[in-house]
Amino acid sequence: MKLNTLNTKKQRVLRWMVLLTFGLHTAVYSQNYPNTDTKTNQYQNTSFHTVVEIPEMPKLPKTAKNIILLIGDGMGSAQVYAGLTANKGQLNLMQFPYSGYSITTSASNYITDSAAGGTALSTGKKTYNGAIGVDTAGTPIKTILEIAEEMGKGTGLVSSSSITHATPASFIAHQPERGMQEEIAADFLKTDIDVFIGGGKKYFDQRTDSVNLLKELEQQGYTVVDNLPAIESCKADKIAGFIGTEHGDKMPERGNALTISTQKALEVLSNKMNGFFLMVEGSQIDWGGHANNSDYLVAEMIEFDEAIGRVLEFAKKDGETLVIVTADHETGGYAINPGSTMDTIIPAFTTDKHTAALIPVFAYGPGAELFRGIYENTAIYWKMVHALGFDKKEEVSGGSGAGENGE
Repeated sequence: MKLNTLNTKKQRVLRWMVLLTFGLHTAVYSQNYPNTDTKTNQYQNTSFHTVVEIPEMPKLPKTAKNIILLIGDGMGSAQVYAGLTANKGQLNLMQFPYSGYSITTSASNYITDSAAGGTALSTGKKTYNGAIGVDTAGTPIKTILEIAEEMGKGTGLVSSSSITHATPASFIAHQPERGMQEEIAADFLKTDIDVFIGGGKKYFDQRTDSVNLLKELEQQGYTVVDNLPAIESCKADKIAGFIGTEHGDKMPERGNALTISTQKALEVLSNKMNGFFLMVEGSQIDWGGHANNSDYLVAEMIEFDEAIGRVLEFAKKDGETLVIVTADHETGGYAINPGSTMDTIIPAFTTDKHTAALIPVFAYGPGAELFRGIYENTAIYWKMVHALGFDKKEEVSGGSGAGENGE
């Protein structure tokens, strides 16, 4: 009996070791991230922003005219609290009345990548890691951005990485692999998107096929601008803005580019009579996690919250805008260790890859109450669709027969 008990315990330990190894090493990455060697314990933030409570409309409508989805790539609960700590105990995220958690597993892996995670959010369907706007068979799926276009709404994408990177690409492109960034860039010209701002200019004008997509964008009525001051001052109603040849700089070198770009997108889209859909990605929270660099992560989290503040201010004045803040996955297995204070974070990382941690979801505006609880990441798409006033999924899914969780 004792021998059998001992064997059983050994078997359990072995199983847990296998599961842990699988969890830490399953995710597949096809992108190179900036190399940062600094791993300090004390954040060096010098750009604190003051969080001012914004008064809201006394009564919100039942349906949303506009939806703004903000994705902090790699942002888990610990990243949120690190940002709150570093910003003197306050974040704009604290003003959201509803919150929940999402489950991020993909169709192919226990731990998702940004492509499958972004596609789940944009289409309501689980797919394989690396997939951009396609299902497990490689068939294109209509995205929430494309649905908004069909409804006559304005649309926009903003990112602090390449605009062709996995997360923004998942809302506008349909490709079998996230690394096909030239093909993803070409997909932009197949839509009526009103404004997109991010890096990735080289995928439009330095292509292997020698096609200059920037000229084609201009022929379709876009004003193409390639630096932040020009983006900020641009008065056009169709903007293709580039903040980098590949990716935007990290903070503070890029100079609050995400916040400025978000403000510009709001200026363009707020003129749309039928409303709009806008996705904003704080890409480099993820990269700080991959680098196991707490300072990098925290600085990116703080600017992401500053962009959230601009959006929340707009939404509370507008009264018809649903704002959702979430992530595609957590990166780094980030933790705030004993000995940390409001002046010093002592960080720890369990991996330099993605994890399967539950992801926080915050919501404000018409339909925000739908985002309470714990649910699959695909449910966020269906909750957005419902908030827009569509109770019959066939009207927006082409009769796909998907369930509430997109499965």
